[in-house]
Amino acid sequence: MLQALQVLTILLTAIVLTTALAHALELPGKLRLSKEQYLAVQRIYYPGFTIAGAAEPLAIVAALALTIATPPGSARWLTLGALVTLLIMHAAYWVLIHPVNNFWLKDFDLHRAGKALFALGAADQSRADWTALRDRWEYSHAARAVLALLALVLLSIGATREK
Repeated sequence: MLQALQVLTILLTAIVLTTALAHALELPGKLRLSKEQYLAVQRIYYPGFTIAGAAEPLAIVAALALTIATPPGSARWLTLGALVTLLIMHAAYWVLIHPVNNFWLKDFDLHRAGKALFALGAADQSRADWTALRDRWEYSHAARAVLALLALVLLSIGATREK
């Protein structure tokens, strides 16, 4: 049972890493885009990244369950570290990225699930400089990729640490 939970948590965290890493790898190219090009590109992420984003809260729940199920010792501390890292990553999305997503998508016709998701926490960014919003969005994703990688490494070490 514990091993299955470890595999599930690692798999979900790997999915979380792939989406964050994809954004981070685009950063150098996207910084060269004009405002019009950048805004057009931002819309290609939906609904695909929104669907893959469901792995993030699932990874957090799995990491919590794994932390509870792991016997006391170094593996539990590693798993707890991964859980905290995933929580910080998720908080960064809601605090730094989600409000900017609302700005990018304000004139975009979203459908049911996307419309509901992006209605959450809508903030007025209308007077913000688009390059400041771009940089916030791009560098926050890069930081999230580092956090996801750290969580995956911690989980992987924890899974091999104690049997």
